[in-house]
Formats: sequence, structure tokens, C-alpha cells
Amino acid sequence: MKLALIGYGKMGRTIEQIARKRGHEIVCIIDINNQQDFASDAFKSADAAIEFTQPAVALQNYRKAFEAGVPVVSGTTGWLEHLPEIKAACEKGATFFYASNFSLGVNIFFAVNRYLARIMNDFPAYEVKMEETHHIHKLDAPSGTAISLAQDIVAAIDRKTAWVEGKTAEHNELEIKSIREGEVPGIHSVIYESDVDTITITHDAKSRAGFALGAVVAAEFTCGKKGFLTMQDMLNF
Repeated sequence: MKLALIGYGKMGRTIEQIARKRGHEIVCIIDINNQQDFASDAFKSADAAIEFTQPAVALQNYRKAFEAGVPVVSGTTGWLEHLPEIKAACEKGATFFYASNFSLGVNIFFAVNRYLARIMNDFPAYEVKMEETHHIHKLDAPSGTAISLAQDIVAAIDRKTAWVEGKTAEHNELEIKSIREGEVPGIHSVIYESDVDTITITHDAKSRAGFALGAVVAAEFTCGKKGFLTMQDMLNF
């Protein structure tokens, strides 16, 4: 495949290494200082663009890629209030693959979280809360992964109707505690606590490599497809 990279920070460099090892060609790398390259022939030749940037610039990156006719695979979080615009563009012919987390392990964790939440709906003695820890460079809080976990819990547990970032005093709200420290790739925990015991499930990422590999595999999956795609389209569980 011919791949373009949008964003060339630590994640972009890791994606580049993995993509090359899998036999793909990197035809264009776009970062802060060469935005004009969205209009280049090199960018337009890409089978897909993998985008990992910041919430403030993600939407304009998607628009520019769509204008160039290039499918986008994105793991940037913190922009989802604009999701209707992206889905509308996909209905008009654009291709967009989005995941709050591309790690295979995290997506297994998502499935376990949904299953456990359905069970815990019948056990109101357990209070549920969440914690997530990331590196100090991450700008959005809670993380997109935490939001995805929280949305699945709220959908499954009748006594929870919303999630909130930080401490909550409302019994119907799911508390998410966000911690930013060091260079932590990402730790997510879902905690069910009663007066007699605690049940905790945790995913602890050891490096960015799992996220990067998942993004490259998603780009491979996206090639030749149209519309709005997610990990649930790619993974059969």
C-alpha cells in the first residue's frame, strides 16, 4: 500500500516503522510545517492516510484529506462533537476509519467491559467508577478510550445515565478520574466496589507499538472500502 502520515510525532514515527516493516510505502508525511502538501500529487497518490495529531487540528486535516480524495484512518480523540459532519461526508463518498484506540488488547478489553457491565447491572450493591492515566503531553481528558468504556457501561447499567470527569456526588453518574503523569502510554481501569469486595479490570499499555500496529492494520482493512468504519467492522468479536 501507499500510505500518507498526518502528524509526525512519536506515534507517527512508530507507525512509519511498522508500516515499512509490513512492506508499505510512505509516500507523504504531513506535519505542522508543510500543510501545503495536502494538495501535492504525492499525498493524492496515497491509498490511505493515517492521522494522529491534536484535537484542535484534526477536523481540518480530515477535510483536506477528503478534498484530495484520500481515505483517512484516525486515532485522534477529543473532536467527537464534529462526528456528524464526518459521517455526512462519508455518506457523500468519503472514507473514514475511526477508533478511540487501535490496540487489539484494548478492543478485547472493550468487549470484556461490555460483558461485565451487563452482568453488574443485576448487582446494585456494586458502585462503578473508572480511572485512566496517560502521559503529560495528552491534551484531552478523559481519554477517548475512557469515554468509549464509559459509554458502554452507561448503556448496560440502568442505574447509570451519564459519565462525568472528576468526582461526582450523583448516584446516576459514572465518575472518571483522569491522571496525567510522566510518559505513561495509557492505563485504563474499571472498578466495581461493594462493602465486601472490589472487582477491577485493567488494561496497561506497555508502549505505543500496539496502537501503531492496529492503525496500520486498519489502513490495510480500509483500502478499497467506502464509508464510515470502526474496529467493530474489522474485528469479528
